[in-house]
Amino acid sequence: MMRLLTGTDNEDTDSFEFVPLSVDAFGSTVIVEGCDPGREISWIHAWTVNSCGIITQVREYFNTSLTVTRFGSNSSKSVSITSLHCPSLWESSLSNRVGKSVPGLVLAI
Repeated sequence: MMRLLTGTDNEDTDSFEFVPLSVDAFGSTVIVEGCDPGREISWIHAWTVNSCGIITQVREYFNTSLTVTRFGSNSSKSVSITSLHCPSLWESSLSNRVGKSVPGLVLAI
């Protein structure tokens, strides 16, 4: 996949079609979910964007179910493991459409 994404693989048979289906933003994190319909592959990009709108980090997931959560504590000053609250902000939906069992990850922002 790296050769395909960097352009070092010039074979037409190894092309990959990025079809974005949703774009959501949570502060400086942008989540883009899409698929390659011909290969039945789902993908998710998690971009970190600075205040000027420049992408400073990219995380990429293929055929993975992703849940985005905000990591924080309830407003108490002393935090214990039982008082942490991590609400789910976003969940991927395309991995179910591909018809495959895929691993699940949590992205804490």
